[in-house]
Amino acid sequence: MIFEEYELPKAAKDSILVRVRRTNVCGSELHIWKGLHPTKKSGVMGHEMVGEIVELGEGVTTDYAGQPVSVGDRIAAAYFLTCKRCKHCLQGYANLCENAYEYWSKEAHEYPHFHGSFATHYYIHPNQYFYKVPDNVPDEVAAGANCALSQVYFGIEKSGLKYGDTVVIQGAGGLGLNATAVAKMFGAKVIVIDTVPNRLALAKRFGADEIISMDKYKTVEERVEKILSLTNGVGADVVMELTGVPAALAEGIHLIKSGGKYISIGNISPGKLTEFDPGLMTRKNISILGLIRYEPWYLYKSLKFLSSNIDIYPFSEILACDFTLEDLTKALDASFNRGVTRASIEIEHVN
Repeated sequence: MIFEEYELPKAAKDSILVRVRRTNVCGSELHIWKGLHPTKKSGVMGHEMVGEIVELGEGVTTDYAGQPVSVGDRIAAAYFLTCKRCKHCLQGYANLCENAYEYWSKEAHEYPHFHGSFATHYYIHPNQYFYKVPDNVPDEVAAGANCALSQVYFGIEKSGLKYGDTVVIQGAGGLGLNATAVAKMFGAKVIVIDTVPNRLALAKRFGADEIISMDKYKTVEERVEKILSLTNGVGADVVMELTGVPAALAEGIHLIKSGGKYISIGNISPGKLTEFDPGLMTRKNISILGLIRYEPWYLYKSLKFLSSNIDIYPFSEILACDFTLEDLTKALDASFNRGVTRASIEIEHVN
């Protein structure tokens, strides 16, 4: 890991300079680190973060929800742009903005240098949605609102999940645990599948009605049988793939009822293949929806969700919070080896 130092940039019109307080290692960072990300191969890493406003550019007086902001306020920002003028934005697909990664993939030597949150500071550009963090939401929890919580909140709403539905969540990492809590808010029955015992135990504390260990139910057939036994022989209304494991996609269509919906969020690496039964997909009339990023206002919804549920779910326990910026390689290693559910890095500042 290489660190570089630069003078702090001035916040230009409609832009903000923030001091990073805490940042997390998301699965996307692991993909980048291992050369498996579809678009970003180098450049400043880090995007899940909470920061403190250092300087407001001309014209910035409120966040994107209209809340007044000033120097010293804590904010969270979507890591991508929403230009509002490209073909996808104009058609209502803000999460697919063609200019989303205009700054995210830049190298550190390119001004304004602070393109990612694995740094002491972070630069927020025009058309980059940001919101104030509620006072009762601590840094370590707020940092995960973008992107883990916002991503799964978006996915659950797109799935059409309703009160009384059953959702199967493949993977109990940061995405899966957040999805469990959101799905419970919707009034769903939640079943979580994973291999790691401590993650499954934490899923129960996030509201999972049932947990399925892949160490106990070792084959797809055994897991299908278990899901059917928990759904009166019907299958789940919704299945969410939040693992990043291609084989999960092939398994998922076996877990879902006829006419159900499958949401895939975890698998983004190019060239990773799995055997798939398209005939089963057709016979069961399954809708499969792959989702990248989220509509940026879901970040606001996620922060409100955290504020309302901060005393209900153990959000802080998703994170291993004893890393500093100097420990970044250790944090990446621990995340990649599943030694922690989600590594979180506190950025120390010398006054």
